[in-house]
Order: sequence, then structure tokens, then C-alpha cells
Amino acid sequence: MANITLVDDDENIVASVSLALESHGHKITAYHDGASGLEALQASPPDLVILDVKMPRMDGMEVLRKLRQSSQIPVIMLTSKDEEIDEILGFNLGADDYIHKPFSQRLLLERVKALLRRSGIGVGEGEANGDSAARAIRRGKLTMDPARHESTWDGKPVKLTVTEFLLLQALAQRPGFVKSRDNLMDAAYDDQVYVDDRTIDSHVKRMRKKFRVVDPEFDAIETLYGVGYRYRES
Repeated sequence: MANITLVDDDENIVASVSLALESHGHKITAYHDGASGLEALQASPPDLVILDVKMPRMDGMEVLRKLRQSSQIPVIMLTSKDEEIDEILGFNLGADDYIHKPFSQRLLLERVKALLRRSGIGVGEGEANGDSAARAIRRGKLTMDPARHESTWDGKPVKLTVTEFLLLQALAQRPGFVKSRDNLMDAAYDDQVYVDDRTIDSHVKRMRKKFRVVDPEFDAIETLYGVGYRYRES
């Protein structure tokens, strides 16, 4: 199945989550503080990360911020706080999903399963490559290769998280057509995962920022206030 790294200072959560995931065939490596977790993630990237927010030595937000400087590994954040500011900050930093403590093991397993599926982990090579040519997208300066999870702008690579890639793919597939936030939620998240409008806005904001690093004039993603987003026709 998948190699999953769990970073949480609560030993009870580490034990219960590890047991639940291992019972479904996943290989779990656990760390109990942010600093050692980050070091391990950078040295040996897993398929997916489950990251607690509040930890000693380095909190989860800082781990995520540093991780996103070099890696787009799928990340699920865990938090005991019920404050929207933490969730929005996490999405702005590049988290793919969020779970509030206390949570059921079933919920976590479903979220892990959904994120692995969205990122293509566990998909057979034939299935992944069978229609990759048909699914490749070229829109002006943008090129997207879903089979390799690669995107470029004017030949320059732009590293996107799983969620960002799926959102951009949904927009670029039909330039000029408006996608509501609900449409984009359906494209980027499984049915059992609910996110609000501000989460989509945070992902789009982060995408634009990444493309403007390689092209300060990037304006391909248009906002239609009160309606949604669309990819600008060339």
C-alpha cells in the first residue's frame, strides 16, 4: 500500500493511528516532534504525511512551511484547535486536508484513502499510463501531465500539491467556462470530504502565487466574484 509518516507528540494517537493504518496494509513511520519529523521527511520522503499542528521543538505549521519549500508530498493536518484561522493558514501553506481532534479512526482511514487515490498512489502502471496522452493538457503557456503530476508554464516547472493540481486541471480542461466553487470541490475532493468556499479560495491564491514566481504577469485564472473561477481562453 503506502508509506505514511505520522508526526504527533501524543503517544496514544501515534499508537492508535499506526495500528489502524497498519491493519489496512500501510507502512507507518512515526516521529514525536516537528524537528525530527521534518528531518526525516526531507531525507526520505513518504507517500503521505499526517502532521499534528501543536508539537514541541517545531509546530506543524512550521514543518509544513519548510516542507513545501522542496516537496509536494500529500499532507493531512491534525489539530485540536477549532479555530478557522488555523485551518485557513494550513491550506495557505499547502495542506491537502484537515482533520479536527478528536476524530474517529474510520474518518482518518477514509481521508487517507481519498488523498492517496487523488494523488494516484496505488494505481497500477497500466492504469496510470493507459490514456496519459489523451489526458495531457496544453493551454497556451500551460502544460499539465497528470500521469507524472507535472505542470509547466512557458517551459518552466511549477510544483503543485495534489489538490492544487486537480483544481487547475478542472479549470484548464474547459477554458472560458466558469467553474463554481462547488464544481471545484467535486473535482478536487472525494464525496466524503467537505471543505468550505474559503478553502478553495486559499488553494487558488496559492496556485497564482506559485505561477507568478515564474511569470509575474500570470493572469490565466480569473475570478468571477460571487460565481467562481475560470481559466482564461488564449
